[in-house]
Amino acid sequence: MKISLRISRRNTCGTPAATVGPRKGFALVEVIVAMVLLAVTVSALAPLMYSVSRSTMKVTGNVYRNGVVMQEVNRLVALPYDSLPVGTSSYSVSTGAYAHTRVVTISEPVAKLKIVNIVVTPVNLTYKPDTVVFNRTKARTSKYLCTICQ
Repeated sequence: MKISLRISRRNTCGTPAATVGPRKGFALVEVIVAMVLLAVTVSALAPLMYSVSRSTMKVTGNVYRNGVVMQEVNRLVALPYDSLPVGTSSYSVSTGAYAHTRVVTISEPVAKLKIVNIVVTPVNLTYKPDTVVFNRTKARTSKYLCTICQ
């Protein structure tokens, strides 16, 4: 049980005097000033958040593009030399996280040499296209182990 005693100070006219102790609570002006300071701070950080968001989108696109390019390079490197058809082929992927078109051009300027050119063009213009060129040569056979080779 808590008992509190209230001392009332009255001036000579019988009206209560102003309280001398600290004030409790917030005034409406203090809340408005705090909201203005918060708004200024948040609006100053908005361009930074926009920049970080754009950078994240570009990096994500680069990761997807590198994965597609490496997948195509690995597929073409694993094929035997004679299985690489000379000409141009195009693949379009419209589903998934990275919609793109890849164009593979294989040329044979001289015998036993094929030049492979891969171009990956994303549908989303935020991401950049990429090109990879590499050479494939026909492997020479060793005659040391071959018993029927001349």
